Amino acid sequence: MSTNEPHEIKVMVVDDHPMWRDAVARDLAAAGFDVVATAGDGPEAVRRARATTPDVLVLDLNLPGMPGVQVCKELVGAHPALRVLVLSASGEHADVLEAVKSGATGYLLKSAGAQELIDAVRRTAAGDPVFTPGLAGLVLGEYRRLATDPAPAAADEPKAPQLTDRETEVLRLVAKGLSYKQIAERLVISHRTVQNHVQNTLGKLQLHNRVELVRYAIERGLDDA
Repeated sequence: MSTNEPHEIKVMVVDDHPMWRDAVARDLAAAGFDVVATAGDGPEAVRRARATTPDVLVLDLNLPGMPGVQVCKELVGAHPALRVLVLSASGEHADVLEAVKSGATGYLLKSAGAQELIDAVRRTAAGDPVFTPGLAGLVLGEYRRLATDPAPAAADEPKAPQLTDRETEVLRLVAKGLSYKQIAERLVISHRTVQNHVQNTLGKLQLHNRVELVRYAIERGLDDA
């Protein structure tokens, strides 16, 4: 096994089919990920994720007890640093958009191969949005549609928080759909520095995840700047 494999990345697998769940967990463990927990229903997923604090949650949407989107919403709301990669049999646009709105970082169909899944988990852990081909454009289109809706909370925001020039620059590139790795290369800074700028910006803007951050940026036209 390569020494470059992500041993430190903690992953949890949630799926109600035991054979599928075990196979995914096995593949990820063999690739060097630390599979800290698995779960077969929604409430169990929430409990175990809180107990084991994974870096990446590989989540099916169709779960007994609590839908996957609700699991995602609860866990990401409480732990904004958690990355959620949905692994679903459904490619329905409504399911994809609901997952993204609930805080999922990426969405992969179950028809993906083992190596594609391993790469997707690695990229998700790095903060990159990962989507099955054909779905990324749909999600960006939805961001833009949301951005044209009136913001009901505008009255409660008397003054926009001040971002530094570099934070604004990073935010603009995030809104254009660049991954953290691409932003780091573009600005000639480290991947960790990009993540720090994003975390600082989330804190200043009182936002919870990358989805909300992109919406904020598009609302202000930063993706066209």
